[in-house]
Amino acid sequence: MTDIPSRLAAAEASERLSSALAGRYQIESRLGEGGMATVYLAEDLKHKRKVALKVLKPDLAAVLGAERFVQEITTTANLQHPHILPLFDSGTAGETDGGTPFLYYVMPYVEGETLRDKLDRETQLSVEESVRMAGEVLDALQHAHEQGVIHRDIKPENILLQNGRPMVADFGIALAVSAAAGGRMTETGLSLGTPHYMSPEQATAEKDLTARSDVYSVGSVLYEMLTGSPPHVGASAQQIIMKIVTEEAQPVTALRKSVPPNVAAAVAKSLEKLPADRFDSAKAFAGALTNMAFSTLTTTAGSPTAPQPAQRTGVRVLAAFAIVATALAAWGWLRQPPPPPVSRFNIALAEDQIMRPGQGPRVTVSPDGLRFVYLGPSEGSAGQLWLRERDQLSARPLVGTEGAISPFFSPDGRRVGFFTISPMQLKTVSLGGEPPVTVADSGIDWDGGSWGLDGYLYSDAPEGLVRVPQGGGRPEQVTRLDSARAEGAHNYPDALPNGRGALFTILRRGLGDYEIAVVDCSTGEHHILTKGVYARYALPGYLIYVTATGTLMAAPFDQDGMRLTGEATALTEGVGVRGAGYVDLALSPSGTLLYSASNVSGAVADLVWVNRNGDVEVIDSNAYDAPVLSPDGRRVAASLIVQGEQQVWVRLLPNGPSSKLTFDGSENGRPFFSPDGRSVGFYSARTGLRSLWVARADGSAPAEMLHGGAHEIWEGEWSPDGQWLAYRERSTPVGDLMTVRTDGDTTPIAVVATHYNERSPTFSPDTRWIAYASDESGTDEIYVRPFPNVGRAKWQVSLNGGTEPLWAHNGRELFYRNVAGDMVVAEIISEPTFAVGRQTVLFAGGAFLIDQSHRAYDVSPDDTRFLMVRERGGGERTNLILVDNWFQELAGVVGR
Repeated sequence: MTDIPSRLAAAEASERLSSALAGRYQIESRLGEGGMATVYLAEDLKHKRKVALKVLKPDLAAVLGAERFVQEITTTANLQHPHILPLFDSGTAGETDGGTPFLYYVMPYVEGETLRDKLDRETQLSVEESVRMAGEVLDALQHAHEQGVIHRDIKPENILLQNGRPMVADFGIALAVSAAAGGRMTETGLSLGTPHYMSPEQATAEKDLTARSDVYSVGSVLYEMLTGSPPHVGASAQQIIMKIVTEEAQPVTALRKSVPPNVAAAVAKSLEKLPADRFDSAKAFAGALTNMAFSTLTTTAGSPTAPQPAQRTGVRVLAAFAIVATALAAWGWLRQPPPPPVSRFNIALAEDQIMRPGQGPRVTVSPDGLRFVYLGPSEGSAGQLWLRERDQLSARPLVGTEGAISPFFSPDGRRVGFFTISPMQLKTVSLGGEPPVTVADSGIDWDGGSWGLDGYLYSDAPEGLVRVPQGGGRPEQVTRLDSARAEGAHNYPDALPNGRGALFTILRRGLGDYEIAVVDCSTGEHHILTKGVYARYALPGYLIYVTATGTLMAAPFDQDGMRLTGEATALTEGVGVRGAGYVDLALSPSGTLLYSASNVSGAVADLVWVNRNGDVEVIDSNAYDAPVLSPDGRRVAASLIVQGEQQVWVRLLPNGPSSKLTFDGSENGRPFFSPDGRSVGFYSARTGLRSLWVARADGSAPAEMLHGGAHEIWEGEWSPDGQWLAYRERSTPVGDLMTVRTDGDTTPIAVVATHYNERSPTFSPDTRWIAYASDESGTDEIYVRPFPNVGRAKWQVSLNGGTEPLWAHNGRELFYRNVAGDMVVAEIISEPTFAVGRQTVLFAGGAFLIDQSHRAYDVSPDDTRFLMVRERGGGERTNLILVDNWFQELAGVVGR
C-alpha cells in the first residue's frame, strides 16, 4: 500500500505530459524509469511511428533550465552511425505540478532488449559475441569522439540490442545535462554515471573528461560480458567508487580461462587507473580486441599492471598502494621467470583415426595450441575432420564434415573453416557439435583458407584470392592473377594479424618456381617476397615458409610495411611437401608449431592393380600421380615429384625398369599415350604458360610442342582413331573442353564451354561419344555428348555425383568414381539411341587416390583390372610433429 501515492503522482504526471504533447505525440504506456529520465512508449503522430519518449526528472529539470538544456542537446543530434540510436526530437512541454517545464527528448523505439536484460538472463556471453558487441560499441564511440562528443554514461542499460546488434542509446545526453548544469551536478542529487562503469576520473568528479573515460566504461561492460560481473562490486555506491579509485580489477582470465590472451590484455589496458595508460582512442581498443598479437606487446599479457596513483583524485591511499606495489615489484614481480623449454613430440594417432591422404593442407592448430584438427577417415573415401585435444589420447570426428579438406581455425578457436569439393563450398563448423554452416557456395576454390581477425574468411579462387564475410555473403576479390608473369594460381592464404594484408603462394611453372607474396587488401596490389611453396606469419614479426625441397625457412618481416627486414635462415629440413605444394603445417599465435614430416623412405604411395572385386596387387612403391597405360598395356606413364620437380616417367610392366622421359622445366605432368603407343603427351609449364607437349615413349627424341595457345592447358587426350586431340583450357575462371584436329588444322573447336567447370574428357572407342565431368548442377556429375557434332544433346550418367570418367575398351561400359570415391561401372547402350543401363559399384575407393580435376587411374586393355595409386596414410602416423614454445627457438635462431 505504500506505493499508492507514488503511483498516483506518476499517473497525474503522465496525464499532464500527454495533454502538453497532444497533437505531436500520443503516449501509450510507461516503459520504466532510469537514473535521469522516465521513459514512455509513444506514437509520433506526424511520422506514424513508435518512439521512446524520455522525460527528465523534475528535480533535474529544475536545476538545468529549459533553454540551456535544449541548446546543449542539439549538439548530439548530428551523430549518425549504424550503432548509435539517433535523436529524433527534443524540447519542452507543459509544466509539472511544481511549475517546472517537462524537458524531453525522443529516440527510436527499439523492439528487443537491453544488454542489461541479456546479462541478467545469461550472466556471461560467449567470447566471440562479447568481442563483437564491444567492437561495434567502440566503433560508435570513435565516431562520436571524432565529433568532439563524449558519452559519459556507457552501461548495459544504455546498450539496446536490435536483432543482436548493439545500439548505443542516450548518446550525449549526459554531456548535455552536464553542460547545461554548468558543472553544478551536485545540486541535482543525481550521479551522471552508474558507479560500476565509471572511470576513476569520473568517480572523483573530474570536470574535463576525455575519450579515455568512455574507453574505461566500455572495458567495464566487456569485463561483465566475459566474467558475469563488473570489475568492481560493493554494498554501496560509495564502496564501489572507492574500489574503482584504489583497487585493481582481477584479470578476466582469473575468472574465465577461455578468454584469449589479447582480449584479456586489452581489457586490462582499458581499465588502467591513469587515463594516459589506457588506449588513446576507442578505435585502438577495438583493434587490440581483434589483434592476436596484442598480448605480446604488453609485459603481462592480460594481467593487471602495478597500481598507479590516479591524477588529482585527492585519495592519499593510492600513494600507499603504489609504495606497496613498488616493493612487491622489486621483490618479485619484475623478476622474469625462466622461459619455458622448447619441446618436440611425435603425435601418435590411433589405428582407426590416422591422417587420411588428401588434397590441400590437412592440419590446423587452435590459437591457444591446446587442440588440433586434421583430415582423418570416414565411412566413405572422402574423409572428414577429426578433433584431437592435447590432453587426450584419442580424437573425435566433427559431425557434418564428411568430404572436408583444407581446415583452418577461427581466431577465437571455437570454429573451424573448411572446404568441400563436390559441391564446391566454403563452410564453418563449431567444435561444440552444431551442424556446419555454408559461408559461400560459388566463386571460391579449395587450396587452403584463413580466418582473419577482420571478420573475413580468405580463400583462393580461379582468378586470385577472395574473401567472404564470416557470416556469409558474396566473395570479394582481393588479388588478381598477373598473366604477364604466368601466375597460375594464388593459393594458401594467411591473413595478417593487423587486418591489412595477407600472405599467399603464387603457383608458377613447377614447385621450384613457386613464390611467396603479400597483398595489401586495401588496394589489391601484391608483390613478391621470396621463393617458396607455403608461408605463414609468426609473432611477433617473422615470415616462415617452406621451400620446394621441404626446408622450413624464417626471415624477419614487417607486417605493417609488408616487407622482409632481414635475411632468411634455414630452421628445419624434412617438412613434407605433397602434390601441387600441399604442406601440412600450422602455427598458433601462442607458439605451437604442428607439421607433417616427409616420409623417411620417400614412398607414401603404391602403384597397384585392382581387379573388379577390389583385390589389390602392388606393382611399385613410389609417389606416382595420374598413371596411364599404353594401348597394349605393357607400359605405364606417370608423373613423379622428386626434390621439388615434377617429371614424367615411363615404366615397363610387369617388373621392368623406370626411365625419366622429361628433363626440361620443373613441372611436367598428366601424361597420355598416343593411339599407337609410340608417343606420350603431357602438359608442361617449361615456357611459362602451361601447354601440351609430346615426346617419344622410348625417349629417343627431344619433346616438342603439341598444342599451345593464349590460355593455360591442364590436361589432354587423343581420340582412339588419332584424328582428334581433346584438352581442357582455362580461358575463364573455370575450365572449358576444347578439341583440335591432328591433320594440320589447328582451329580449336569448343566441345563444352560454359561458365561451369568441365574436366576429364574421355572418348568412346569408336570416337562417337565424349564423356566428361561438370559441376553445372552444383555437384560434379558425369555427362556424355555425341562427337564431333556435340550440338545440344547431352545425357547424365552418374546418379548422385561423379568424377574421373573413363570409357571401357569394349565401348559398352563407362567407369567413374562416385562422391564417396568408389569405382562405379555404368552399362552404356548406344544403339539405336544412346541410353544408360544398370550401374554397379565395383569396389570401395577409400584407399585410392582420387582427383576431381583429372583422372587418377586407368583400366587394362581387357577391362578386368584398374591401374591405381594406393596412398599409404598409415605410414604417416609417426610423422606428425608438434613443437611447444617454438617462438623461443625462432627468436633465438633468427633474431630481430
